[in-house]
Amino acid sequence: MAANGAEPAGTRRGRRAVVVARARAALDALEHLIGGLGTALLAFATVMWIVLVALLCVTGVGFLLARTVPRLLRSVAERERGRLSRWGPEIIGPGPAPSDVRAALADTAVRRELAWVFVHATLGLFLSMVGATLTLNTIPYIAFPLWWRFLPPDETRPSFVFWDVTDDSGALLVVLVGVAMGVAFLVAGPGMARLQAWPGRRLLAPPADMDLSLRIAELSATRAAALDAHAMELRRIERSLHDGAQNRLVGVTMMIGVARRALARDPADADAALERAQQAAEQALAELRTVVRGILPHVLVDRGLAGALAGLAADCGVPCTVDVDVPGRCAASVEATAYFVTAEALTNITRHSRARRATVVVRREGARLLLRIEDDGVGGADAQRGSGLAGIRGRVEAHDGRLTLTSPRGGPTILQVELPCGS
Repeated sequence: MAANGAEPAGTRRGRRAVVVARARAALDALEHLIGGLGTALLAFATVMWIVLVALLCVTGVGFLLARTVPRLLRSVAERERGRLSRWGPEIIGPGPAPSDVRAALADTAVRRELAWVFVHATLGLFLSMVGATLTLNTIPYIAFPLWWRFLPPDETRPSFVFWDVTDDSGALLVVLVGVAMGVAFLVAGPGMARLQAWPGRRLLAPPADMDLSLRIAELSATRAAALDAHAMELRRIERSLHDGAQNRLVGVTMMIGVARRALARDPADADAALERAQQAAEQALAELRTVVRGILPHVLVDRGLAGALAGLAADCGVPCTVDVDVPGRCAASVEATAYFVTAEALTNITRHSRARRATVVVRREGARLLLRIEDDGVGGADAQRGSGLAGIRGRVEAHDGRLTLTSPRGGPTILQVELPCGS
């Protein structure tokens, strides 16, 4: 027990951790609500268009515009699916919307999206506006005593305050209102964000039968990607052996033949030929070792994933820091994929990014291995161009993983990879 009634250090740290966790949850909630504000505005515009088309059907013009409704509805719903997938489990979309109005009305996914768009355009928009109002007014209200005297005499009543501020006591009451707004968002913000996301996760997720068929299609695509990646790897190994070690060994054979013929005529020439043959054999052996390391890097066995990635960072042409926090070991194929993805990404950074620094962060969350590679270069990387990024995507998809590339012009470039690694 602490002396003189002082609070124990452990208790203080515990309370500080609770405050930090609550503040972080509030910031995450604000980010979710602001992101939801964008899709809520799109949903509101979609609702207005649906109402307008319905009204124009009275004149007959609406029937010509009705075909635009399913496509617009699907486009807005896909944006919300993408937003929710970034903050939680992925929501798989049902594909293109039916072009025919009758087919769209008979489509279960379209009807669920129609229900969602009305809910999100009302409840979702309201929650985003409330969250934005609480947070945007908190700091100005708390700082109100510092600048209220500079306001015109007829504008000394802030929004959501029902009295005119004429002295410091009135300004201090505004501070209390600001604090109350901040506390209200700290308490209610995370719940508001969850409530805003709930209709989307409920209505935009595919039905069970559709989810199963999409999963089968996804696994078929993954199997095809795995076969393609395997074929590419075999071609790479064959090319490395044919262009490198095989040519060296052919040269060794020829040099040994020259040395045998020269042995009877001039032993000095034979000795020189044997020396060249030995050098060629050593080079062939080195290239064979390189090919073997390319199949499964031995450094992963010796040093683990953290040590192997540290070695890649040390050899990188750009200053690179590595932060690996992965308890235990993952499957050898998963670690090899993370190693090769990092190696290819750091090679691309060195060659193309003109970056000053790069970072590699690896974490394990449950049954997923998370890899994040970031650089502060010029950006503009495109996963659809270049064999390097295509090879990375093939390796990741072969493991039923997911790759996300963010690379705006001017940077930064962020490559995020998720790989299943067991529980």
